[in-house]
Parts: sequence; structure tokens; C-alpha cells
Amino acid sequence: MNDINQNQVAAVEADSRRRAMWLALLVAGAFFMENLDGTVITTAVPDIARSFGVAPLDLNIGVSAYLLTLGVFIPISGWIAERFGARRVFSAALAIFTASSMLCGMAHGLGEFVFLRVLQGIGGAMMVPVGRLLVLSNTPKERLITVIATLTWPALVAPVLGPPIGGFITSYASWHWIFYLNLPLGLLALCMAWRLIPVGPPVARRPFDWAGFLLSGSALFCLTWAAEQMSRPDAAWLEAGGFFVAGVVLLVFDIRHLRRAAKPLLDLTALAIPTFAVTIFGGSLFRMAVGAVPFLLPLMFQIGFGLDAFHSGLLIIAVFAGNLAMKPATTPILRRFGFKPVLVVNGIINVASLLACAFLTPATPVPVIAAVLFVGGLTRSMQFTAINTLAFADMPQNRMAMANTLFSTAFQVALGLGIALGAGGVRIAHWLVVGLHISGMPAADYRLAFVLVALVALFGLLDSLRLEKQAGSHIARPG
Repeated sequence: MNDINQNQVAAVEADSRRRAMWLALLVAGAFFMENLDGTVITTAVPDIARSFGVAPLDLNIGVSAYLLTLGVFIPISGWIAERFGARRVFSAALAIFTASSMLCGMAHGLGEFVFLRVLQGIGGAMMVPVGRLLVLSNTPKERLITVIATLTWPALVAPVLGPPIGGFITSYASWHWIFYLNLPLGLLALCMAWRLIPVGPPVARRPFDWAGFLLSGSALFCLTWAAEQMSRPDAAWLEAGGFFVAGVVLLVFDIRHLRRAAKPLLDLTALAIPTFAVTIFGGSLFRMAVGAVPFLLPLMFQIGFGLDAFHSGLLIIAVFAGNLAMKPATTPILRRFGFKPVLVVNGIINVASLLACAFLTPATPVPVIAAVLFVGGLTRSMQFTAINTLAFADMPQNRMAMANTLFSTAFQVALGLGIALGAGGVRIAHWLVVGLHISGMPAADYRLAFVLVALVALFGLLDSLRLEKQAGSHIARPG
């Protein structure tokens, strides 16, 4: 009889693990669609603009609208999930994202296209943090490493693969298929969502923090717009700088409000947990450095080294290969050595790989360039997984929703500022090259920018030294 009961318990546990992993794969797929749509249309802009009868520069607002909407609406995702239920909100976000994607492909004019991109951004803003919350709520702590490793690859892979995928589809089909392809993927994800996601218990309602929403939304709008302006070849630096300063000022007022509000939109008390705080502060600097890489590499290869887009894209795939190659080893390494040693040692290798990019030249052999990028992909994949897992290692389940919203907001801001860091680094490097009369150094602006990016990653790494030696050890045990 005992053997039968033990077999039943084992079968239930195995089924629970399978459902948790399928749920993580579902959410990772949704993340990939959301992240990909932020970058995939960049190479298709000329064709879309021609189709609408407008100048390519006019279509930048269509690219920006999506990213701006993400930044504004992510902070309210936690409140909406509590109000209507995470399962319902995630499914609705998937439906909105999928429907608006299809309609984007059917748009006939710029105004219609921009409106649909905003709608798509609203779906994406709800989909990502609520999807992560669902995974965190249905995964035992001892399985967090494996599950978070599954969730991190979209943020690493999508920015790298987006432009070449968009270029391929535009060249061999039409730009409409960039959006149409989301339809079968979205419908499949919806069916899986209703099958896999359990109906959660009701959550006590709390009043909506309008002041927090307006301040955080405005701050993120300004910071995202500044980053987007800086990423353009014809960047309006005065305008971008004004929006950046406004964003920082609004963020200061927002933090002040969140600390005083009785029921704040974002719960800053989660920062009192050391493992969470490190992943927000030092982790954000690391994400900024990671966000700068997909911006800098194509520019350095195409403008600095004179490569065409195709060969530049082939080199950047080495980063993607490193990301994928690290995935099977992530969990065993973290369980063997622990979070703090991995974050410190792997972080040093990551900084070294960024600095190595500053020493690349047009004469550097292709295998050497690919090796540097491959190692960078390995280290960024490991660091991403370790940081994102450690963030929720010590978080009580009843505070998970609020912590997840704060984490998602910081994540979005850091990746956006990564573009600003890359663009600003190029501009600062250009001033140094001109001011110091540096000549005979090919691609000097971009190579020096990598030095700045490496320094930012190094400062982020220093925050990991504050961790206790055994930080996260309870979730590093095999589960």
C-alpha cells in the first residue's frame, strides 16, 4: 500500500514538474515574440515607409511607439494581474498582442500603423511581467535556476536575431510577414495558456496609485524616448539630453512618492532584501552593458570596419551561439560553485570580453573576432540567468507579485538605457578622438565606446561583492 502511495506521489510530482517546464517554455516563447518585435522591423523600415508613401525617417515613430508603450505600462502590470487574475491577464495580453500584430501587417497608412504598434505594446507590457509572475508562482524555489534559465534567453537572443530575421523576411517575402508570423504562434500560445495555467486564488484588491502611475510612466517615457533618440544616426542630442534629464528628475520624484505612499504602485521595500537589491542596482548596470552590445557591434562592423550587413550579421551570430551553448551548463555550474563565486568570476570574464572588443580591428582574423563574441555570449548568458534567479531567491511568495513588477520595470529601463550608453559612448569617444588628435586607429569611436561599456559592467560587478558567501544556496540544491 505504501509503495502505491509513494508511486502516486512521485507521479504527481513528475506531472507538476512537466507542467512547470511547459509553462516556462510557453512564457519564454511569449517573451521572445515581445522582444523580437522591438527590433525585427528596424531593417524593414525602408520597405514599410515605401508602402505607406512616407519617408523612412517618418516611420521611426512606428518603431518608437512600441518601446515607449512598453515602458509606460509595465509598472501597472502587477496591479492589473491582482485585480483581474494573472491567468486572465496573460491570456488577454497574448490575444491583444497577436491580433494587433496581424492588423499591423494589414495597415495601409502611418497613423493606423502607429496606433496598432501602441496596442501591440500594451499587450507586450502585460505579457512579459505577468508571464514571469505565473512562472514564479508555480515553480518551487529549488527549480528556479532551471526555469529562469529558460526565461532569460529571449532577452539575450531577440535583440541579436531581430534585424537579420527582419531583413531576411523583407528580402524574400514582404514586410507584412514580419507581423503575420505572430498569428499562428500567438494562437498556439493561447491554447497552451488555457491548458497549462492554473486558476489562481483571488487576491485582495488595493487602490490604484494614480500619482505613482503618472510619475513612473512619465519617467520611463522620457528615458525610453531619450534612448531611442540617441540610437538614431541623426541623433538630436540636445533633445535627447533634455528628455534624459527630465526622466531622471521624474524618477527621483517617483521614488520619493513610492516611499511615502500607503499603497504604492511599486513596492520599494523589496529592496531591503539584499539578494533582490543587488540584482536591481548592480544587475541594472550589467543589463545596461548587455543592452549596448547589440547596438554597438553592427555599427562597429559596418561603419568602422566597412563590412556589409550580411557579413556583420554572420559575425554577430557568434554571440547568439554563445548564449545557446551556455544554457545546458548554467544550472550545473550554479549548483556546483554557488551564486556569488559565479557572479564575480563570470562577471570578470564578461568585462574582459567587452574590453577585448575594444582591441578588434579590421585586420583581426575572423575566427578571433568570432571567438571573442562567442565568449561574450557565454558569459552574458550565465550572468543573466544568475542575476534573474537570485532576484527571487529570498522573496516571500506573498510579496512576489510586487517584487516582480519592480524587477520588470528596472529591467526595461536598464535595457533601454543600454542603447543610450552605447550611443553616448560613441559620442564621448568621438570627442576624445578629435580632442586628442588620435589618428590611425580604425573604428576608434566604437572601440573606445566598448571601454566605457566595460567600465559600467565592472561597476555593476562590484555590487555582487556585497553578497553573503552562501547567498541563494537554498535554491542551488538539486531539485
